[in-house]
Amino acid sequence: MTMNMRKITEKVFWLGAVDWDRRLFDSLIPLPDGTSYNAYLVRGSDKTALIDSVDPAMTGQLMEQLEGVESIDFVVAHHAEQDHSGTIPVVLEKYPGAKVIATPKGKELLMIHLGISPERFIEVEDGRSISLGDKNLQFFHTPWVHWPETMVTWLAEDRILFSCDFFGSHIATNELYVTDKGRVYEAAKRYFAEIMMPFRNVIEKNIAKVKKLDIGLIAPSHGAVYDEPDFIISAYEDWVSSSPKNIAVIPYITMHGSTALLVNHLVAGLTDRGVRVEQFNLADTDIGKLAMALVDAATIVIGAPTVLTGAHPRVAYAAFLANALRPKARFASIIGSYGWGTRVVEQLSSMIPNLKAEIIPPVLCKGLPREADLDAVDALAGAIADRHKEAGIL
Repeated sequence: MTMNMRKITEKVFWLGAVDWDRRLFDSLIPLPDGTSYNAYLVRGSDKTALIDSVDPAMTGQLMEQLEGVESIDFVVAHHAEQDHSGTIPVVLEKYPGAKVIATPKGKELLMIHLGISPERFIEVEDGRSISLGDKNLQFFHTPWVHWPETMVTWLAEDRILFSCDFFGSHIATNELYVTDKGRVYEAAKRYFAEIMMPFRNVIEKNIAKVKKLDIGLIAPSHGAVYDEPDFIISAYEDWVSSSPKNIAVIPYITMHGSTALLVNHLVAGLTDRGVRVEQFNLADTDIGKLAMALVDAATIVIGAPTVLTGAHPRVAYAAFLANALRPKARFASIIGSYGWGTRVVEQLSSMIPNLKAEIIPPVLCKGLPREADLDAVDALAGAIADRHKEAGIL
């Protein structure tokens, strides 16, 4: 059954769809808590605007909610990804006089991806306002949050920031406002880690941009509305900061137990030296959890057995992921075992050029770890702890 429109403030409404059962986004990103596709309706004294739409799979729900809406003058397209924009062509068919408001880059992408005619668009420059009568929508460009065309909308009369993917969280809920901050914090951090972290430097600038507004509510495109905006803004400021925490993340896999012995020895050594460890067995780990751990990590140590002289494929994927997400880790190393020969260090090192990290000398052993190998792991634990102390985080 379709949820009804829900009032946020006078003449401002939530509508959209809650996708309770979706478990994968872009055939890549795990969604353990489902998600929502939020659209918003703003009625002015003269004109009405729909802000965003829903994923094409949920088109029927949005159109059912719009059955009693006689006219829409503007459709604000914050972002060209189809979980936001996919139903816009259907909305435009229902409201032939409606114009799509987008950044110039947004117009280009929406024409390419959805086939919307150029005459249906109003391009808005950064900071432009459009009047609905007694309410005014102001548009701020936020490129690379997380595509090049993204923007947000500010409704000053109601102090609402419609933030698109900015501050979002993949979480299915029928609650209009955030109530369980712990659950939302984790979902928002997962969302940031998987989607926003590669762009954290530009996101930091965009946080400063929106903080100048007198925000009372943040209405994102995924997840519940924040009626305490400082909660999520402060979290984002922590996540984008250049200062890592006293954490070593160890993604690893083991084939015959040797790499696991090295990992266990390293974890014990780091524990004795006061370094917090986040350990992930890549045979069955939640990649989203690994991404979340990378947000704060100062050190990444990859545990890699050798397969045909190269890294195990799941370890190679973890290295690829870390390189794509560009975490702020300052130090990195590799531990692992091999049978007759290995090129693991050369291979994995070439896969992480985006990590601006000091490489601490790796530890590789042939076959089972011997006493000298374990001593080398102890030395690696000591080197990591020393680097953390020098960085002022231990």
